[in-house]
Amino acid sequence: MSRMNAQRLMAVAAPVEDESSLAMNRQAEQVETSACSLCFGTGMEVVAGKGARRCGCRQEDWRSRLIEAAHIPRRFSVCSLSNYHPEKNYSSHLLACSLAHRLLQEYPKHERALLLMGPCGVGKTHLSVAILNGLMGKGIACLFYEFGALLKEIQSSYNPVSQGSELEVLAPVYETDVLVLDELGASKPTDWVRDTMMQIIGTRYNERKLTIFTTNYSDTRNNLAEERLEDRIGVRLRSRLYEMCRTVVVEGEDYRRRYDDQLHERAEIST
Repeated sequence: MSRMNAQRLMAVAAPVEDESSLAMNRQAEQVETSACSLCFGTGMEVVAGKGARRCGCRQEDWRSRLIEAAHIPRRFSVCSLSNYHPEKNYSSHLLACSLAHRLLQEYPKHERALLLMGPCGVGKTHLSVAILNGLMGKGIACLFYEFGALLKEIQSSYNPVSQGSELEVLAPVYETDVLVLDELGASKPTDWVRDTMMQIIGTRYNERKLTIFTTNYSDTRNNLAEERLEDRIGVRLRSRLYEMCRTVVVEGEDYRRRYDDQLHERAEIST
């Protein structure tokens, strides 16, 4: 047999890879090239003289999942203690910032959370989300809910066509390590609202779970038309919050209004 004929026979006998095989090979090559250079995809990094530890690549994946599950609104996703600028003219701003730093450093040994109380635009939500972002950076599961939105989700679960249930909505609220309930007292204080608040906060109280609250209502009535926090959430729940949280009355001007005034001043100067 000539050499040319032998080469033809070998070419015919050689297995032909189909498209699926080629795709699998390409996928395997991509996984191999994208594998972490420290753990090679195992998730465990070997440190000389110290043994094995969880690789940094897996820690980053875990943090990403924590952030996604926290339900923090996009507007507040970048909030941190480093970009929280307290008003130096108001000692309550400095106190709130100091307590937030302390909570972040001492968790989970810190026994009491924070109830940030004050008017709109003084940075209560920024500060509470900054605490969550700091804790999630340590791998701690957190959750953010505007209280009115949480109540609407629970109510929606009662709809016969809803695919969810009340338990599915509340389970993460009960179980998360740290919870922020924003705008406490903003919803109309019906019996159902108060019972639901008592159920949520009472469950976390009994399980010694850390819960941070913000509210626009105070403990004092400044004028006859204004309600107190106790009027909105009830005496029993306000009493429980005294034990769960350190109350900080955050004073100051509405930063949104101040920002709007600055824009107007710039516009006038430019004209």
